[in-house]
Amino acid sequence: MSKVMQELRQVAVTRYVTPLREGGSLPAIAEGDDGFLYVLKFRGAGQGVKSLIAELIGGEIARLLGLRVPEIVFASLDAAFGRSEPDEEIQDLLKASVGLNLGLHYLQGSITFDPVVNQVDSLTASRIVWLDALLTNVDRTVRNTNMLVWNKELWLIDHGAALYFHHSWDGWEEMAVRPFAPVKDHVLLPMASRLEEVDADFRAVLTPELIRQVVGMVPDAWLTTRTTGTTTGTWTESPEEVRRVYSEFLIRRLQHSATFINEALHARKAIV
Repeated sequence: MSKVMQELRQVAVTRYVTPLREGGSLPAIAEGDDGFLYVLKFRGAGQGVKSLIAELIGGEIARLLGLRVPEIVFASLDAAFGRSEPDEEIQDLLKASVGLNLGLHYLQGSITFDPVVNQVDSLTASRIVWLDALLTNVDRTVRNTNMLVWNKELWLIDHGAALYFHHSWDGWEEMAVRPFAPVKDHVLLPMASRLEEVDADFRAVLTPELIRQVVGMVPDAWLTTRTTGTTTGTWTESPEEVRRVYSEFLIRRLQHSATFINEALHARKAIV
């Protein structure tokens, strides 16, 4: 049965609750006009909109593949928001983030995944390692697992470090078919004993059309070259062309999945 993508909801940020200072880009817990709390990722932070693009694409692909990801929403920030914020660093960030940002539903009461305490079955581990190798996500290590346990279930968060090819746009065709060497540091690699099985399953699910649908969710506002506050856009192409590159990067990577699977199998053999 073919999967159907659902449009992301949009909320207006009504209240800045507290910064999450453990995050390098200074995300925050904020309240939306729907009454829910969100972990807000700001377009004015260090990596700018590219981190938001990676978060959106990575999170929605994970969801398509049956992995648990908090709901992702577009979060609009009004120019008047944050004027009374006493922290100058936060105030500057809010000013630089007016417009469309990204929010993830806040999993209140969740705890950080600990590989020593929390057990993960081999199939789930293999699915997550496969996903991160596809996305070239360098940020799921023992030092920073970017996974939460909520209601006794494993949830994936923070895909902002994925798709790192977009920080050096030239040569994306070659980068699409490269192995993913950082997989050797993946926190779940020791448990990922079913990678080849998962590869066959996920290749059947994740069609080029679905990839294009996910990438199509990225708004024009994030794909237009401009300078806002401390962040500078780097694209000279049209939004349509930028989306085409993201889609083709992932489609080519999927077509050459044997390359990153073999890299992961080799890395796992060295540590198990």
